[in-house]
Amino acid sequence: MSNKMWGGRFATGPDAIMEEINASIGFDYRFATQDIRGSLAHVAMLAEAGIVSEDHAKAITKGLEQVRGEIEAGSFTFSRALEDIHMNIESRLADLIGPDAGRLHTARSRNDQVALDFRLWIRDTVDELDQQMLALQQALAERASDHAGSVMPGFTHLQSAQPVTFGHHMLAYVEMLSRDRGRLSDARKRMNECPLGAAALAGTSFPINREATAKALGFDRPTANSLDSVSDRDFVLEVLAAASICATHLSRLAEEIVLWCTPQFGFVQLSDKFTTGSSIMPQKRNPDAAELVRGKSGRVIGALIGLLVVMKGLPLTYSKDMQEDKEGTFDALQSLSLCLAAMTGMIRDLEPDLKRMKTAAGSGYATATDLADWLVRELKMPFRQAHHVTGSLVKLASNKKVGLEKLTLAEMQSVESQITQQVFDVLGVEKSVKSRKSYGGTAPANVRQQARRWLTKLAKETRGA
Repeated sequence: MSNKMWGGRFATGPDAIMEEINASIGFDYRFATQDIRGSLAHVAMLAEAGIVSEDHAKAITKGLEQVRGEIEAGSFTFSRALEDIHMNIESRLADLIGPDAGRLHTARSRNDQVALDFRLWIRDTVDELDQQMLALQQALAERASDHAGSVMPGFTHLQSAQPVTFGHHMLAYVEMLSRDRGRLSDARKRMNECPLGAAALAGTSFPINREATAKALGFDRPTANSLDSVSDRDFVLEVLAAASICATHLSRLAEEIVLWCTPQFGFVQLSDKFTTGSSIMPQKRNPDAAELVRGKSGRVIGALIGLLVVMKGLPLTYSKDMQEDKEGTFDALQSLSLCLAAMTGMIRDLEPDLKRMKTAAGSGYATATDLADWLVRELKMPFRQAHHVTGSLVKLASNKKVGLEKLTLAEMQSVESQITQQVFDVLGVEKSVKSRKSYGGTAPANVRQQARRWLTKLAKETRGA
């Protein structure tokens, strides 16, 4: 038996394998809320334009509201034979109000319908992700405020470079997330055009009011080209690209937490809430939440690459290949949401070992740059010469297996005779971080100021949400 929604051209039903590969209801049921929102706006416009009668519009609206209630209550039965969420809803509407349900599809196609549903779903999801990113920023900024002066090693090449503060490190991720939110906000602005009314690909001969449906659904304007409206998924790609960058940021932080939790680093500890044990080694406390955040970044990035590959060879306009745009996107954005929640929990949960971090900050001759700067500042030495002198002093200290601050003045003067006792004022890690007062630097006063600024800004955004 042919599909009753489009069966006039077909005498028989699809092969079982065709039904299996063709059906999308197993995943596009997620569009149910958006599909009904779009249909309600569409039928209201049809009635206002005189394309359907007020009575028919009222019956359709009432029926759609009943279908929405059934879906929300979990009593709605989804049918694979009806392929997708659009046909499932329309079929149930026909059960409720009869053949007049078919008037709802006047002046639209499943092509512009799915483009609309996807934009609405992406837009809703972007708003939710933005709030989760904001919550993570708040957690990070709070830790930054608490630990503005807590010294830890800063790394390049994963080697001790210069002392920084734990608060400064936390604020680095606040800045990254700010840009992540900005990218999502930009993508939201560009996607906020309504494709409904583009129909299959060429528009419609009915006197529809696309501005009305766009306004009713919260869009800035209708899309300007019917071909582009139904055939592009750049709004999905852009959000997946932004999501991939955010997932990469989360993965980097997760990797640091994994490292910091090892006995070799010992910088932080996570509680039982975000760790697991071993089935064979009783002593183990594994930072599995962080590892999973790190791992799930691959799913998000993979979804972006997958959709790019799907779209790269498609001629205008719609092709069924585009059905592959949804599952990866659903999985990717759900994964990102879970990762944001897990990371927010971990940041609030972790306890830094301040003594361990401070000790580590002084290892690896991390104050060598402070010594070189002192030579430039106090002895008016060219920096390249100061770099060479400092390198020689590091070599001397390394040979003696002591820190720079443990060298005697005489030993330092054996390398550079102009060095005075005052050089020891810059060789402590706390003195080092306090000296980094340039804008954006790690000085505790800077970190406190930036943490306060962010907490104030984020609180205002939270109240305004």
